[in-house]
Amino acid sequence: MADITKIAEELGKLTVLEAAELVKSLEEEWGVSAAAPAAAVAVAAPGAAAEAAEEKTEFDVVLTDAGAGKIAVIKAVRGIATGLGLADAKKLVESAPAPVLEGASKEDAEKAKAALEEAGAKVELK
Repeated sequence: MADITKIAEELGKLTVLEAAELVKSLEEEWGVSAAAPAAAVAVAAPGAAAEAAEEKTEFDVVLTDAGAGKIAVIKAVRGIATGLGLADAKKLVESAPAPVLEGASKEDAEKAKAALEEAGAKVELK
């Protein structure tokens, strides 16, 4: 007999997409419809649904506060938003909260956040 506890633990680790693929596979193999059980799986795994919703691909880097080192933050902004001149970077820093980088990949957004925080700014990723 199969170890039910082990199977339940393995099913709990599935993402929503993996659970949906499992349902389709079982429907095809057993020739049944699992519409109601599929809804139950989605309700039973809210953490997995939240995880899927959180998988964003684009992030906005928002400067919320320049902090005490405004000049260092202006230099960091110019390093991130390379098209900005000194005056534009200064205006952006002084108008915080303001987006510094929009629609960036997670990696680029994290790098920008790290550079701004190293300069003394407070930053949010949205």
